[in-house]
Amino acid sequence: MVDLSKSTDFKTVETSNKKTQIILAESKRSAKNYINSLKYRYNGKNPYIPNYIVDKEGEIYKILDDNQHTKFMGNDKLDKKSIVIVLENYGWLKKNALENKYLNYVGDIYKKEVFEKKWRDYLYWDKYEEKQMVSLSKLLIKICDKMNIERECIGTNVRYNEVVDFKGITSKSNYDFVYKDLNPSFNFELLTKLIKNE
Repeated sequence: MVDLSKSTDFKTVETSNKKTQIILAESKRSAKNYINSLKYRYNGKNPYIPNYIVDKEGEIYKILDDNQHTKFMGNDKLDKKSIVIVLENYGWLKKNALENKYLNYVGDIYKKEVFEKKWRDYLYWDKYEEKQMVSLSKLLIKICDKMNIERECIGTNVRYNEVVDFKGITSKSNYDFVYKDLNPSFNFELLTKLIKNE
């Protein structure tokens, strides 16, 4: 694990020891670019800082301590009780038919295999890597055991009405239709198996 929590000074951080939920989200860009955006967006006062980042190679970056939080979801009650893990993933992709290329929302060219499934008005998606899933599951087990969070997962990326009160692991897309993370390529069945069977 790469600990960046000591080398960065985020001004928007608060603390709470009553964590009941882990929220999974995605970076929408490379992990390197995402980490840089955390440091420099909003003139260094970025209010949307996650606790961890898991890149596609399975490397884990610790950004905040488990008892810390920012305004990542924009809901004080939810943010106080949540730990946020961002997975490196480009999210939805746009096909440039003339050049036969795929681009993310900021125009970065995507060079890997595309996952194709119609979901929330988009068709093409970046895929999560298996080694990323394995690292994520180990991190989830560690956090759940340390913070006494249930090792339960909603297990889908669709909107879930009772998500705010759910105790366990959720994805950002469980909160509202506007969110597209975690995208349809995420293997919830594998994640559940990994966190249950260790």
